[in-house]
Amino acid sequence: MSSKEDILKKYRANVREQYDMPDLSDIKAVTYPDPLLQFMNMTKSVGGNAIEVEKGRDINELIRELYPDAKEIASNLPEITIATRNPDDVGRARDLNGTDVGVIRGEFGVAENACVWIPQTMKEKAVMFISENLVILLPKSQIVNNMHEAYKRLSAPAGVDGSAFDAYGYGTFISGPSKTADIAQVLVMGAQAARSATVLLLDE
Repeated sequence: MSSKEDILKKYRANVREQYDMPDLSDIKAVTYPDPLLQFMNMTKSVGGNAIEVEKGRDINELIRELYPDAKEIASNLPEITIATRNPDDVGRARDLNGTDVGVIRGEFGVAENACVWIPQTMKEKAVMFISENLVILLPKSQIVNNMHEAYKRLSAPAGVDGSAFDAYGYGTFISGPSKTADIAQVLVMGAQAARSATVLLLDE
C-alpha cells in the first residue's frame, strides 16, 4: 500500500458522520442580457484585453500590431502564419522558453469571470504558461453565462469515451494574465505565467 492510500485509509476509518451531496438543481446562477459584452468587460477588469475582430481582418497582421516587438511567436494553429515556433514540433517543453507571444485557441468563454476553456490541442501545453504574452482566439458566439453552464457543457456526453471533459488529456480555464498580490499586497502581473492576455473574439 502506498503512503497516499495509507493516509486515505486512515481518513476513511475516522469519518464519524457522512452527509449526502447537496441538491444543486435549484441554484439560480447569474445570467446576463448580453454575455459577450459582460465577458469583454470582465476580461478588462481582470487585467486582460478583449477585442472584437472585424470579419475578414487579417489575424496575423493584428497580432503584429498588438505586439510589434515580438521576435518569437509560438502557435500550432494553421492560420497563424507568423509563428516562429510550433509547440507540436519542439523536443521538450523548455524549448519554448523565450516565447514572446503564444497564440492558442479557446473553446468557449464564461461571462461571469472572463474564464476561457482551453483544451490541450498541442503537444507541449507549456505554451499556455511560458509565453510572455498570450493571445487566445475565441468564437464570439461561444460565451456562456456562468461556471454552472461551463461545467454542464464539459459534462455533456461525448461519444463512447464519456464526458467531453474526460475526452481531453488536459484542459484549463484561463482568465486574464497571471497575477498575484501575495507578497506585501503588491499586485504583480506575470508572476506564474503570461504578463498579458488578449482575447480575440472572432466570427465563426
